[in-house]
Amino acid sequence: MQRLQQIQEMLKSEPNDSFLNYALALEFAKSNEINKSIDLINALLEREPTYLGAYYQLGQYYEQTNDTKMAMDTYSKGIVLAKQQNNRKAESELKEALFILQDG
Repeated sequence: MQRLQQIQEMLKSEPNDSFLNYALALEFAKSNEINKSIDLINALLEREPTYLGAYYQLGQYYEQTNDTKMAMDTYSKGIVLAKQQNNRKAESELKEALFILQDG
């Protein structure tokens, strides 16, 4: 809980800091507050749609809430962005997550 409070305190002076908002989402997820995590990452991606790492995590959170369609859509968007950014590692991870979800 201390880490969560530290991040929230830092966000007071930098509310639009992408990394801090992403870190906050991860902390909420650790506390099983997945819906808060989803909301935070969606808000982050509205502000900064090129924040590639958020797509995989958001897809994972949608999977945890059994929202398969949103998870697949999120992974697909991330794959497109990874290709645009020429990030083969992220593209591969997103493709694998999508494949597993489609195959399951």
